[in-house]
Amino acid sequence: MTPKHPSESLTILTDLVLPSETNPLNNLFGGELLARMDRAASIASGRHSRRIGVTASVNHVAFNKAIPLGSVVIVEAKVSRAFKTSMEIYIDVWVEDRQSGNRTKANEAIYTFVAVDDTGRPVEVPAIIPETELEIKRYDAALRRKQLSLLLAGKIKPEEATELKALFV
Repeated sequence: MTPKHPSESLTILTDLVLPSETNPLNNLFGGELLARMDRAASIASGRHSRRIGVTASVNHVAFNKAIPLGSVVIVEAKVSRAFKTSMEIYIDVWVEDRQSGNRTKANEAIYTFVAVDDTGRPVEVPAIIPETELEIKRYDAALRRKQLSLLLAGKIKPEEATELKALFV
């Protein structure tokens, strides 16, 4: 399988925050944002694997800034690392000022998707070759996140979490 670059999976969703999507404070519901991020991550995983991608886990979500009614919201997702059948998708959420066009980072998330065939069985995915400094940083950190997740789930032993041990030795 030919490795791919994160940029090949880049997915950008741009939308407005509508009144039916807001809470009593007139900010975007967190669940609405999660759904948008999930859709963007699904498309990114499909672009990388050329298969159906299913959400395996939502590993991290940070709601750092409220997104008000009427805002232009940009959700950017791309594969940060690929494992055997799974892909870590890093998602950045931006709010764009409609007058100036300036963007402010509002939120971020990390999802894990698994590529499956038409019967729902996991299939192998291409490796990732990061190019930019940020892609390399996210790529390296993805293995630590995966090992931590497996360790907490009891699927690996502490001595098998080599990347985590390296942080403390």
